[in-house]
Amino acid sequence: MSIKILVTGGTFDKEYNELDGTLFFKETHVPEMLKLARSKLKIDISTLMMIDSLDMTDAERKIILERCKTTKEDKILITHGTDTMIETAKVLARSIKNKTIVLTGAMIPYKFGSSDGLFNLGSALAFAQTLPQGVYISMNGKYFRWDNIKKDKQTGIFEEIE
Repeated sequence: MSIKILVTGGTFDKEYNELDGTLFFKETHVPEMLKLARSKLKIDISTLMMIDSLDMTDAERKIILERCKTTKEDKILITHGTDTMIETAKVLARSIKNKTIVLTGAMIPYKFGSSDGLFNLGSALAFAQTLPQGVYISMNGKYFRWDNIKKDKQTGIFEEIE
């Protein structure tokens, strides 16, 4: 079993510029994170884009959708910014029925050292291997169906819709 990881950016991959206090993208941290976690999974990583999800357009969501459709792997993990990952999950779920797709992200950049990203990546990889076909979001050790999730903007926590 091979898992395809599609990198799109988000807080997960942001870095901090000490000189001007801004966050920016350089390259994905996913290979470093997998090495640190001592992962032995068969994984293929592709960087599609490195953007903040608030800047993601329908055209970029279409790129993600097309890559999910055409990749040979039927287990896909997408690193994504948390602000609009539900919208991307919705686009994917409308068109893809024969694969297991898990989106995950982080509230704190991996490079900050206190990030939730490493834990979220590990959880999402486990869910990608075990969940049935469908589109899911994984955050903080939990998974949610794409159509039964909301992000509490006050706490930054994802939860089921009641």
